[in-house]
Amino acid sequence: MVTITLRCQHCQSERLVRNGLAPDGRQRYLCRDCHRRSREQPRSNAYTEQERQQILRAYDERSSLRGLSRTFGV
Repeated sequence: MVTITLRCQHCQSERLVRNGLAPDGRQRYLCRDCHRRSREQPRSNAYTEQERQQILRAYDERSSLRGLSRTFGV
């Protein structure tokens, strides 16, 4: 049997308790030391380098910010 030790992403404590589910259905945890919530596998909100370059190119071509947000779903 494989045991995985979860650590708080903020303070690295191992004192985590389950704290319901996130809206996307993944398990949410509460740290008993820093009292912050986190998920087991957080998603990155960052854009890929290719997406960033496309957005910057469109911005350099004098596109409006509203137009960019419609085009790229930002």
